[in-house]
Amino acid sequence: MNGKDRTRDGPGSVGDPEEPQPHGTVGSQQAIDAHQTSADADQSAADADQTSSDADQAGSAADQSSADNDQRASDRDQVTADRDHAADTHLTGADQSAYESSRVQRESASVQRLGNKLNRSNTAHDRDTTATGRDRNAEKRDEVGRARDARATTDRPHDFTEPQADLIRQLEELRAQAGADRARAAADRSRAAADRANAAHERDRLETELRSAHLDELTGAYRREMGHMALSHEIDRARRSDGRFVVAFVDVDRLKIVNDREGHAAGDRVLQTVVREIRSRLRSFDPIIRYGGDEFVCGIGGTDLEEAKRRFNLIGDAIEADARVGISVGLAALALGDTADQLTERADAAMLEIKATHHSRQ
Repeated sequence: MNGKDRTRDGPGSVGDPEEPQPHGTVGSQQAIDAHQTSADADQSAADADQTSSDADQAGSAADQSSADNDQRASDRDQVTADRDHAADTHLTGADQSAYESSRVQRESASVQRLGNKLNRSNTAHDRDTTATGRDRNAEKRDEVGRARDARATTDRPHDFTEPQADLIRQLEELRAQAGADRARAAADRSRAAADRANAAHERDRLETELRSAHLDELTGAYRREMGHMALSHEIDRARRSDGRFVVAFVDVDRLKIVNDREGHAAGDRVLQTVVREIRSRLRSFDPIIRYGGDEFVCGIGGTDLEEAKRRFNLIGDAIEADARVGISVGLAALALGDTADQLTERADAAMLEIKATHHSRQ
């Protein structure tokens, strides 16, 4: 009987569906195939994610370059407009209105660009989290594959027919190839993870620089320049909505006494408490600006004077309980034609009246 006939008809042949295979050779083949299918699917997902990541990165770089160019052009336009405005002593009401409208639009665009930068950073962080999770799943699958290969080598039979020996050799070659593929894939994942870590580090550095340029380091409130832009942006938003907008000018009472009695570190904690309590009762996009050493300006959209007064009474009570200092708050509601500066000045004047009342009671 030749080999061909024996393979087809002989007892115990590989082709005999009724004969159990020694030590699960068919099962080993199926496991390897299943593993390869899973690995191929994961690699396809990884490649697609990497392509998306590269596209996002390229788009982000292009957006950033465009935004930087826009910002420089906007800054130049503002300087020119300010110079022309200061030199022209015969401005009409329409001229003044056009100047203010142009300035507000440029400031709103600057705030929007800042928000886009932070949103891109958040998107990249989410993408990195997904990739890290996929890497963990791939590593777990590799561990299962290595354990299965080890068992197959240990359990290999010592006596088998020639066709079975040929199949076992094929399985061993497949296992070796799969192991090499796993090693290469693991090395690729390691390099990709290192690249992501470097990119994340760079994003964190740039975001820190961005925030330090625009946010007060101690309290996290806006610095005055960026705060003015954010306030103008929210005023513009309010005018497109229901027109309701209130500016609160907040002054911390007795901060100097705290500094003199307990030290400046204690005074810093008071300021952090003030901003924390204000933020807890405003919306996330309501701007809080550190206007001076112990002065803050807040913009509150979609509200009126009575509601704003109620909120700041609660804020004042919380600050008094936590930091043992009070606050004086002046409020001003948005009126037709108001600029951010005019609204802030009215709130400041109202605050000074309140503060004088506080002093008269002491």
